[in-house]
Amino acid sequence: MDDFTLPGRKDAEVRSDATTDTHSITPPRTDSDIPAYLEALGIPGLADIHIHFLPQNVLDKVWAYFDAAEASYGYPWPIHYRYDTETRLNIVRDLGVRAIPALTYPHKPGMAAWLNEWNREFAAAHDDVIHCATLYAEPESADYVPEALAAGARLFKVHIQVGGFSPDDRVLDRAWAALAEAQVPIVIHAGSEPLPGAHTGPQAVANVLERYPSLKFVVAHMGMPEYDAFASLAEDYSGVHLDTTMYVSGFFSSPAEVDPAYRERLAGLQDKIILGSDFPNIPYPYADQISGLAGLDLGDEWMRSVLWRNGARVLGLDG
Repeated sequence: MDDFTLPGRKDAEVRSDATTDTHSITPPRTDSDIPAYLEALGIPGLADIHIHFLPQNVLDKVWAYFDAAEASYGYPWPIHYRYDTETRLNIVRDLGVRAIPALTYPHKPGMAAWLNEWNREFAAAHDDVIHCATLYAEPESADYVPEALAAGARLFKVHIQVGGFSPDDRVLDRAWAALAEAQVPIVIHAGSEPLPGAHTGPQAVANVLERYPSLKFVVAHMGMPEYDAFASLAEDYSGVHLDTTMYVSGFFSSPAEVDPAYRERLAGLQDKIILGSDFPNIPYPYADQISGLAGLDLGDEWMRSVLWRNGARVLGLDG
């Protein structure tokens, strides 16, 4: 736990950045450096939109899947934050996460409604946990999505590859209509990595947006690997954002690998990119995500927007 013990504040080092007219603050090397980095940026915390808390039996299955990742992905995926629930909550609090998502997602029919009930109870038990919910492509979604919204759900999660369904399935029309009317954000994993699915990719998401253009989709993992297509959706639809989960963290990619043209698009999308981490299921320290984003050299204002302002706006946070 040494990496998560937050000692006295370390003054963040500031260096001149010749590529911009701003200064660049040295990014955190370890998790314990993160609070000082945020203080140096002048932001009140992290607005991480992609954090998972799950019922224990579901979490056990998820971790077992990642333990066997070499069979699925061809490379190991060691869970970096394999701790009990209270320890994990305290870790993200110490990192500076001001409001904690508890994203859940079903892998089969008949599962979403009870996950939503678990989410309601989990949020009620923790003042700083965001009341989350999920859905599956099934007729019952027309009822349990409005019910979750009425109960106070403020953030939804949808996983197309794990669920094995298409987001443009017409059975979801009433659910999407309810979410569009409520203007509640939906973190949607629709990209085709780390594993493709029968329904992954940008086209089905674009089809949904054509029918419900005001939906607040937050595309997980920046839409990996269909980065440009999902960036276009973020440019074309006011409610569409991208989350940074695992992007340029050094696991799938690094800042040096980012194409200059896409880097320029990222600069233009400064108000559309939201911090995401996939905590606790990441195979590296949380700080690697932040240092990777800083390594894009898009400036401190870009980092302030990505780490705090955009997520705080979408999630309705104060501060």
